[in-house]
Amino acid sequence: MNEMQKEKLWTKDFISVSVVNFVMMLSMYLLLVTMASYATEKYDASTSMAGLVSSIFIIGVLIGRLYIGKELGRFGSKKVLVIGIVFFVLVTMLYFIPANLYVLLIVRFLHGLGVGFATTATGTMIAQIIPTSRKGEGIGYFSLSVILSTAIGPLIGIILIEYLGYPSIFVFSLVVGIISLFIALPVNPPVINYEEVEERKQKGFRISNYLEPSALPVSIVMLVAAMAYSSTLSFITSYAADIDLVEAGSMYFFFYAIAVLSRPFTGKIMDVKGANLVAFPALVLFAIGMFILSQATSNVVFLIAAALIGLGYGNLQSIIQTLAIKVTPPHRMGLANSTYFIALDFGIGIGPFVLGFIIPEFGYRGMYSAMVGLIVISIVLYYFLHGRKEKKLFNQSSMNEN
Repeated sequence: MNEMQKEKLWTKDFISVSVVNFVMMLSMYLLLVTMASYATEKYDASTSMAGLVSSIFIIGVLIGRLYIGKELGRFGSKKVLVIGIVFFVLVTMLYFIPANLYVLLIVRFLHGLGVGFATTATGTMIAQIIPTSRKGEGIGYFSLSVILSTAIGPLIGIILIEYLGYPSIFVFSLVVGIISLFIALPVNPPVINYEEVEERKQKGFRISNYLEPSALPVSIVMLVAAMAYSSTLSFITSYAADIDLVEAGSMYFFFYAIAVLSRPFTGKIMDVKGANLVAFPALVLFAIGMFILSQATSNVVFLIAAALIGLGYGNLQSIIQTLAIKVTPPHRMGLANSTYFIALDFGIGIGPFVLGFIIPEFGYRGMYSAMVGLIVISIVLYYFLHGRKEKKLFNQSSMNEN
């Protein structure tokens, strides 16, 4: 325990990379919630096209992660981060050029690529910077940069549009992009010895060049859980209006974000006691929260569900990310981080599309009830794909550190 306390977590590089990640994600969520209405007002886009303008960004992020995850070992995470931010800044400038809806789609896709590059690099750099004995705690703090951005980004976007108009959201994104570049330039992550670069020279398609096999099992759990969580991201406002709890609906993500502040605490438990002690309770709380949400008839019950989902799913995200990195050799860390985020983004991206077929048949309450079953499936998957061998892996890891 004394040895663990000696290892410093809050270094200059840790803070800088966390701030850069926060800024990138802030811009991402700010634009995600405002681009559909922008496309409708500026280019008279149909509802489906406006939705595509918003979501094609995620496709760009996914492709960016798939490509850069396998190249991090060759270029190094610092170089990829700087390239990603510069690309982000240059593409942001394109929003100011008058064009048409199809050009806007291309710009959104390219913007997603830049964010995919930059955030894959930040996740990898953080994994390199955090001391091994404090991985869970460190990633818990780092992941707060994502949660805060999901709460603050949409709020800033709505305020800017209301008082200053749409150009202001592009100015804001450009300014924060430039600021993040200056913050990123002095960062010096530890140099990893990439011993197996030779495998990249093998010809032909190899899935291991794009996804890390060691991180894939826990990432599958994340994909299923993210699909269940996407039901709240996409439909919580409509559901709240449908059951006459509009006030609670507007406060949902605030209560969710407050509950997620428990992440660093659960990260410490994970470092000391192992992942199962926090993963299983997190999954169970997620399921309970979703069930309560499906049955909510008052504002108080609705917001209790939000807090339980925050304690459950919010903590599960950092737990799975930590595991994906811990079970992977150091020279494949970038690919492990990329694999985790690809699963997360894919689950959140495909979820609303699939759930859109459930709502007309069973209603919002029926859809949220079905999500409880999906979370139960993720509990079973976690046990068989990782949970049953976690104790052995944790003991081995502890012995190696000693």
